[in-house]
Amino acid sequence: MSGWSNGIYNESYTSFLLMGFPGMQETRALLVLPFLSLYLVILFTNALVIHTVASQRSLHQPMYLLIALLLAVNICAATTVVPPMLFSFSTRFNRISLPRCLGQMFCIYFLVSMDCNILLVMALDRYVAICYPLRYPEIVTGQLLAGLVVLAVTRSTSIVAPVVVLASRVRFCRSDVIRHFACEHMALMKLSCGDISLNKTAGLIIRTFNRVLDMLLLGTSYSRIIHAAFRISSGGARSKALNTCGSHLLVIFTVYSSTMSSSIVYRVARTASQDVHNLLSAFYLLLPCLVNPIIYGARTKEIRQHLVRSFLSAGP
Repeated sequence: MSGWSNGIYNESYTSFLLMGFPGMQETRALLVLPFLSLYLVILFTNALVIHTVASQRSLHQPMYLLIALLLAVNICAATTVVPPMLFSFSTRFNRISLPRCLGQMFCIYFLVSMDCNILLVMALDRYVAICYPLRYPEIVTGQLLAGLVVLAVTRSTSIVAPVVVLASRVRFCRSDVIRHFACEHMALMKLSCGDISLNKTAGLIIRTFNRVLDMLLLGTSYSRIIHAAFRISSGGARSKALNTCGSHLLVIFTVYSSTMSSSIVYRVARTASQDVHNLLSAFYLLLPCLVNPIIYGARTKEIRQHLVRSFLSAGP
């Protein structure tokens, strides 16, 4: 393994040191407790709602199964990010090979994309349930649901794979130190010694196109859902429909606003320290994992009722 020697290029680095938060090297051990506590809360809250859906036959319906799938993705996303981060806080020798680095990059972006795609499937499910309630059982079948999940996995893979493949073709010879807690795309690209304009352009085009497409699909679906909900004659049914959509819209807002705000600040606030950018990355990756189970646990009546019964039955 070698890099630049006396200004002469030798070969690309094949392993890297993850710095975590570069400006807090002397006090990084203090970060272990807050991030470990956050991780345990994420695991507990998401697993609790998943267990509730899995254990109650009355919740074995498409909407609740999709909620459980979304929360399972949350657990995977947090597990991909936080344990390596905690390891980087506790050791000075947190090295990662290039294949593992690229694998981590793929997993992070794949899981973020899966979040968005599951929300699209949820929007379709609610659209059929509210706009075509009598035909809902015959339209949203288990087979259709499985097909949509496979489509979500395929779409996420097709979005992320080109970025990772392009990154794998880059030579990294400026340094073997990644000033980040994970193999984030641009943090790794900063170590390249060649032209990465194709990587930047491809990443920007893919991300922008899919974000715009997602927002158009979500906007169209929920505008029709809300219009159909207000046409429901029964006040109770209308309230239930709007409350369900409200939970989904809160989750959508959390996922997309955290992602977009981090991306915007990353490009605008170039004078901010690397630690600030890293904290923003942690924010957009972990906030949905923390908030989603709280939203669905508190605002979805059927899940909330089962959670309350479980706590009461477990009491003295």
